[in-house]
Amino acid sequence: MDARTHASNNRSVSQGMTRLQQDLFGSPHQQGFDTLNGDSSSMTCRVLPRGRIPHIGIIGAGVAGLRCADTLLQHGVKVTILEGRDRVGGRLCQSSQLGHLVDLGPNWIHGTDHNPIMDLAEETGTITSKWDGRHSIFDHLGQRISDETAGKLTELVWKVIEEAMEHSNSHSSSIPANQSLMDFFEERVKEMSLKMKGSANAEREMLLQVAEMWGAFVGSPIQKQSLKFFFLEECIDGENLFVAGTYDKILERIAAPALKKAEIKFGHKVTRISSTARDETPKITVDLVDREPMSFDEVVMTAPLGWLKGNQDAFVPSLPSRLVQAIKSISYGHLDKVYITFPSAFWDQPPKARNDSVVVPVAHNVSAPNVTATTAPLHQFSTPEPRVTSNYHFPGFSIWTSPEYASETNPLKWNQECVNLAALPSSTAHPTLLYYTFGPTSLHIASILRNSKSPSAAQAEILKFFEPYYSRLPYYTADSADCKPVAMLATGWANDELAGYGSYCNFQVGLERGDEDIEVMRKGMPERGVWLAGEHTAPFVALGTVTGAYWAGEGVARRIINSYGLGGIENGRKACYGMAE
Repeated sequence: MDARTHASNNRSVSQGMTRLQQDLFGSPHQQGFDTLNGDSSSMTCRVLPRGRIPHIGIIGAGVAGLRCADTLLQHGVKVTILEGRDRVGGRLCQSSQLGHLVDLGPNWIHGTDHNPIMDLAEETGTITSKWDGRHSIFDHLGQRISDETAGKLTELVWKVIEEAMEHSNSHSSSIPANQSLMDFFEERVKEMSLKMKGSANAEREMLLQVAEMWGAFVGSPIQKQSLKFFFLEECIDGENLFVAGTYDKILERIAAPALKKAEIKFGHKVTRISSTARDETPKITVDLVDREPMSFDEVVMTAPLGWLKGNQDAFVPSLPSRLVQAIKSISYGHLDKVYITFPSAFWDQPPKARNDSVVVPVAHNVSAPNVTATTAPLHQFSTPEPRVTSNYHFPGFSIWTSPEYASETNPLKWNQECVNLAALPSSTAHPTLLYYTFGPTSLHIASILRNSKSPSAAQAEILKFFEPYYSRLPYYTADSADCKPVAMLATGWANDELAGYGSYCNFQVGLERGDEDIEVMRKGMPERGVWLAGEHTAPFVALGTVTGAYWAGEGVARRIINSYGLGGIENGRKACYGMAE
């Protein structure tokens, strides 16, 4: 059997810390980091024959796998990455199908304070964008409401979001598991009803409809968002930035060390991970589709949570019951994108009257908890960027609420949301509308992509689905060439096996021990030499983000390094690498 020693973690945790603070305290980007989340129980000592370096297998060449490989390689470890696709990046990837590069996966950097992805953006000269926070909102009849009312509704929505986040942070233990974020909104609207009369009823109804935009943040309807664990949606402090220049340079930088020094085997799909103990260290055997099995000293599984949900029987012996429960309990959302490009941004024609002005919304409370952004982020600026004041553009975000005018293509009246990419910095702007679809809408678009007879037939059907919405934008004329799409690109993560048929983890009603479930997955099975990494095992403030995947890969790598005595751990721990004859 392999020798195991446990190192105590002497870093004290203040009892006054919130659940988020306690978690972040032990995260891998903190100075003096020893074990992830202060988990000293997983600090083990592997013993290998003298002179043999550990061989680590990493399953998946996404951000978590690439960062894990980089960290391991820096300590002289042999690394082999098994990747089912023919490229690196996983869900972080781009396409030039529209004639300009766009991200098919993440578009945002969630929080800028001490965020390594923000650092990489600056190092690579990646252009990011700050939005001025204006929304264009269309009612159930397709009529655009006034900018004043839209601003008021947006502010109210974010006010309730802030209240819900604070409530979840303070009272998570007492909130019923079946209570949703929408339940919280409805309670607040009832309270407003006691103070408002007359025509305000319509605004209250629309407030609930606009609140449904939250679904595009997590990939599931707001009615499914757990209020109990809403605090897990809080992200790193700072701003939420749109990656206007795409993630391609950042991905290139993250992947460079692995591409140079690791062995990467593309087109290698994993079917089974078997762990058997030997006297000196665990031995992990990985079975592959149509290829010979491979063996490693340790294996880091970075497949998405959705893949784990559908392939629990791939682990031999069976996964521990508590880990099975954790994988089942944390949900996996559906967020997709539909890019529609036009000859020009017809909706962005400037006002004819020179004295027309852009209405700037009131700044949100920047001291409030920050949340991930997919549509307009919570933290905004009190004044817009200079380019906004000098050059008019249509609002960055548009929402079509409960559309009753699209019964043929959208009988259930799903809200629709899009981002105006013509409003990006001039060097990155293009006449494209980016529609974010989530939950049932994503599944519907995925079914079109999956079941259409041809790509052109799928494109036609998808454009027919979105035409009722972009045709409501200003200056639209049906017979104008400028208003006819010239290209369309729809992602299909809900159809993607290697993406786990979805996008990223979220926290839905019914969840009882969400924070503990994350920690259980994060710990993995070090006693079997099998580790888990990915956005679903990240520090709480980075769950579901690129930063989270990056930190998770780094955290697992450090734990493996420490287990072989390669990390230079303090507290007088004796290195065990190379001790055995």
